[in-house]
Amino acid sequence: MHYTGHPTVLAFSKCNYNCLSFLRPKDFPTLQNDTFLRAARGEETEHVPVWCMRQAGRYLPEFRESRAGKDFFDTCRSPESCCELTLQPLRRFPFDAAIIFSDILVVPQAMGMDVLMVAGKGPTFPDPLKEPEDLQRLRTAVDVEKELGYVFKAITLTRHKIEGKVPLIGFTGAPWTLMAYMIEGGGSNTYSKAKRWLYRHPEASHMLLRMLTDVIVEYLLGQVAAGAQALQVFDSHAGILGPVQFKDFSLPYLRDIARRVKDKLKETGQDVPMIVFAKDAHYALEDLSQSHYEVVGLDWTIDPRSARERTGGKVSLQGNMDPCALYSPKDRISEIVQKMVEGFGTRGYIANLGHGLYPDMDPENVGAFVEAVHQHSKLMIKQI
Repeated sequence: MHYTGHPTVLAFSKCNYNCLSFLRPKDFPTLQNDTFLRAARGEETEHVPVWCMRQAGRYLPEFRESRAGKDFFDTCRSPESCCELTLQPLRRFPFDAAIIFSDILVVPQAMGMDVLMVAGKGPTFPDPLKEPEDLQRLRTAVDVEKELGYVFKAITLTRHKIEGKVPLIGFTGAPWTLMAYMIEGGGSNTYSKAKRWLYRHPEASHMLLRMLTDVIVEYLLGQVAAGAQALQVFDSHAGILGPVQFKDFSLPYLRDIARRVKDKLKETGQDVPMIVFAKDAHYALEDLSQSHYEVVGLDWTIDPRSARERTGGKVSLQGNMDPCALYSPKDRISEIVQKMVEGFGTRGYIANLGHGLYPDMDPENVGAFVEAVHQHSKLMIKQI
């Protein structure tokens, strides 16, 4: 192990896969930096922890080099590739957490649906769900270990290779967000096909959401068993719904996931913080803060002080800098970060962007963001 680049960034060795086939989800290296986990639980920290959604991604030239000419979902099914892509940003930046490289749409795949990643178009379902009777095409009893075991192997391998430097986050898409993709067939501005189901086929919609929830619960528990130290649930399409539909078709399932996962983990004495990120669901902050998650993630359209007031100190908060602020000069990034941290305060706060990193962002500006969070938060904590 040697130092490279930024003086505080350790150079993680590349995964030496052939000799790691014996690795098991136990005997993990001792965690050295638990700042992220303490902040998630609302405990005191020496600085505000920071990580970025999509921190393993196309903004890194080494990511593009690793992925060149390879099918996206073939990469997701390779534990070795996922491990390497997860570690890449940690070699560059002193992030306080890593998130396993994978995709939310592996869950619909596990349920029997075909999903392709089409260049210039994004995720595409060649045969989306059109009518309620199409639910019969889905696997009713998913063997999560068989269908998604490659994610578990990636988590276990990465936990060993990360050498305890930072915690590893596992994740899933939320039921509504996955349902929207499965019916719409891909990305959409309106998700009108998926929302049509909510209005025309409410019973079938709830049936599908329950099916997804059951798989997601087992999937998240499997990630923890494999070594995930925190979990995030992405409801990326929450903002497509209004308050009434969100309370009917999203919130109950988000709550059910957290409650069932936590109840099961309690049986084995495990305490794994959970984060819910419901993008654009401004109207639901109060409800989300009482939905059994330790952390509520925020997009960039929410004022930090307002979020604190509305959540009433019940949860830690995560976010929420506009990703496009990273196009700013570095001194401006520092100013934006300072204002954000002052707005949230340093206790019970995890710095992040309000959405994922974009492919054309300068890695040096990402580094400036991370450095600014650490620098400003350390000064603020000293002054308390």
